[in-house]
Amino acid sequence: MKKAIVIYKTVSGFTKKYAEWIANDLKADIIEQKEANKNMLQKYDIIVYGGSLHAIGIIGLKKVYNLMKAIPEKKLVVYATGASPYNKKVIDDITKHNIQDDKTKLFYLRGGFDKNKLDFKNRIIMRMFISILRRKKNKSEDEEGMIQAWNKPVDFTDKKNIKELVSFVKKL
Repeated sequence: MKKAIVIYKTVSGFTKKYAEWIANDLKADIIEQKEANKNMLQKYDIIVYGGSLHAIGIIGLKKVYNLMKAIPEKKLVVYATGASPYNKKVIDDITKHNIQDDKTKLFYLRGGFDKNKLDFKNRIIMRMFISILRRKKNKSEDEEGMIQAWNKPVDFTDKKNIKELVSFVKKL
């Protein structure tokens, strides 16, 4: 198998958990996104990047794309983590708003939500978001789920969720 590295950026730990599982299964190196630089990435054939979703954006992905400009021959595989269940429309929207080319493969891995793991800024933003959701009439199932998760943390991470991603990378 080609040499791979797993890079991640996490807010509350769910993305990191997946990064560790993926790196272990691929026998790959693992680093946080803030440590990544183009010189370091030169020695890898495959870069796996994971970031949590904020609204519809994958945190840290723009920085990774900027690093990839210097090494376009490398393969990039991206996974996004979020609390919502898999939904094709949402995945299509995530792809449309985040993936900059047709050679990057995106995977969605269901994570979780725990307000106690958020930093101050993200906790304030989420508190405002939840307040808006509570006042909204005709909430979607996902919106109801977010309100419930605000009151009681949820963790949907499961090692089985990485199977398709790991298989894809091993075939590259």
